[in-house]
Amino acid sequence: MLLIETRAVAPFWKNGFVVTCERTREAVLIDPGDEVSDLLRYIGDQALSVRHILLTHAHVDHVTGVAAARRALDVAVYLHRDDQFLYERAVTQGAVFGLRVEAPPPVDEYYVPGQIIAFGEYEARPHHTPGHSPGGVCLQIGRKRQAGAPQEVDDLFVGDTLFAGSIGRTDLPGGDYATLVATIRSVLFAFGDAARVHPGHGPSTTIGHERLTNPFLQD
Repeated sequence: MLLIETRAVAPFWKNGFVVTCERTREAVLIDPGDEVSDLLRYIGDQALSVRHILLTHAHVDHVTGVAAARRALDVAVYLHRDDQFLYERAVTQGAVFGLRVEAPPPVDEYYVPGQIIAFGEYEARPHHTPGHSPGGVCLQIGRKRQAGAPQEVDDLFVGDTLFAGSIGRTDLPGGDYATLVATIRSVLFAFGDAARVHPGHGPSTTIGHERLTNPFLQD
């Protein structure tokens, strides 16, 4: 079973994730922020082999730890091209909150439609989910697909697109409320009610629970 480790620290209490193949111990690091030292310590303690750093979007709380992670792990950083302008403003974004942010390293790979990012016996598939930011993505992670094998339930790492009982802000640069709601309905809801949702803030949930109860998504 896929192993998921989460950390969050002040001031943003943003979730950073280490997602690991239970058999090979290969992993991906998702959205390293201020909790990056905790995540790197976990990676070292568990002797994991991190293959990629995957970013759901480039708001400052999701990228403050990218430089440290890239330096420690020496693996490629992935981002959607439409969030490049936010990524380049990480230091300025931090200053708005009175924080000193180390400038993130250059992006190594931009997500492309249909891309498969492999690690161990699993794969991450990015899906463009604009609305909270222009280049937001959902990372669909599941076991590598084999012909004739039953489809397993996916884990969705959705950044700040969807939360348990709420949705992402749209009052930040590049945000748009109508686009966000349309994205959730057309992209995220398509994964089916059983899909597990891991947001950038707060607890995990499921697509089915949010479809039925999220006040922002009721008809």
